[in-house]
Amino acid sequence: MKKIILFLFLIMTCSSIRAQQDDRYVLLISIDGLRPDFYMEEDWNTPTLKSLMKTGVYADGINSVFPSVTYPAHTTIVSGAFPREHGIFYNEPRNSQNNHWFWEYERITTKTIWEAAKEKGLTTAAIMWPVTVGAPITYNFPVRRPYGGEKGNQLSVTEPLVTPETLMPEMRSAGVIKSNDQFKHETIDQTIGGMGQYILKKHRPSLMAVHFVNVDHVQHVHGRDNSFVKDAIHNVDVQIGKLIKVLKEGNIYEKTDIIITGDHGHVDINKVFLPNLLLKKAGLIIGNSWKAKFTTAGGAAFLYVKDKKYTKQVKDILNTLPDEQKGLFTIYDRNDLDKIGADPEAALALGMKKGCVSNSELKGSIVQNRKLVAAHGFFPDFKEIQTGFIISGPNVAGHDKKITFDMGIQDVAPLISSILDLDFESKDGVFHNGILKINN
Repeated sequence: MKKIILFLFLIMTCSSIRAQQDDRYVLLISIDGLRPDFYMEEDWNTPTLKSLMKTGVYADGINSVFPSVTYPAHTTIVSGAFPREHGIFYNEPRNSQNNHWFWEYERITTKTIWEAAKEKGLTTAAIMWPVTVGAPITYNFPVRRPYGGEKGNQLSVTEPLVTPETLMPEMRSAGVIKSNDQFKHETIDQTIGGMGQYILKKHRPSLMAVHFVNVDHVQHVHGRDNSFVKDAIHNVDVQIGKLIKVLKEGNIYEKTDIIITGDHGHVDINKVFLPNLLLKKAGLIIGNSWKAKFTTAGGAAFLYVKDKKYTKQVKDILNTLPDEQKGLFTIYDRNDLDKIGADPEAALALGMKKGCVSNSELKGSIVQNRKLVAAHGFFPDFKEIQTGFIISGPNVAGHDKKITFDMGIQDVAPLISSILDLDFESKDGVFHNGILKINN
């Protein structure tokens, strides 16, 4: 009889825990290229973002990773770890052939909130979240594109990777997905929003991550402040409003904490610096062979050497440049890179100054002028490269409350873990008191 009572007690306890978890939901939204001014300044038509800011806690900027590019940053958001730990150092492996990017989840070398949620028995979902092909996500539409002469388009190569197998037929039947035309830049965020609305309404995941992408694209093409950028962020704002409407119609809005963040800001640039051209002139790069070589990522360039002795030689080359060229970058040594959790195999890195990016080309002049556009990748130590952060929901401690402490994208995972009771330990992220009511 005692054993029966104990058994029933355990069942009731587990049911109670499960019920508590079912009463908590997280909608994590990443806007690629999100800048805090999009919700803090009146010039931007973003009523949904501004409403969430007024009803929650927000920052006027949080730090990214180095390099501040999409795939390393998004992996940091869901792992609470810097690239040094999670292994996604760039958008694509530096020895990648044929434009193969970091698409596969198996390339991540540390634990993520996806695994922690699965261990807790929670239902999860992700749409267009980087590095999620094969991820332990219940409802998953990952990022994948054709590469290396592969036939097809983004939809055709992604569809076989969508999980579960029933999800794509469901969305096609519901009219959510019709053709690859929906994945063009001008329509892709509506498509992402439509998939998010469908999954939220039909499957009600405890944790859902949605990655909007076009705001980043238009800044790359048109610069930071342009009517195209205003249209793109307004469109995302509308999509977020539709997601919130689904939460309300499903009676889970009052149980959902909504996190809005991004991966990096953007900086207007009009110059390009070619560090590998310097190494070529010094005989360190000859044809396809090299003794030292930079891998570039927008506002960053990371040096890799075949022997440590070449690191000093490269430093000497950089330090003997004319002042106007030396003024285009800052040299970050191995200690600096360790502090920010960058690729442990890099000997040093260049963080480009505002207005200039790096390029791996080996032809032309060392510094080249180019049409004004916006870029990222820079060392995350100045305002324009910071991304945004808003959290609003039942577990948030305050309304229209501005964060007064330094925060980074690595601190998002601890927040999600706390809300959903994931018991997830971040390697680099910290839980900041004052954001949530719980665990303060």
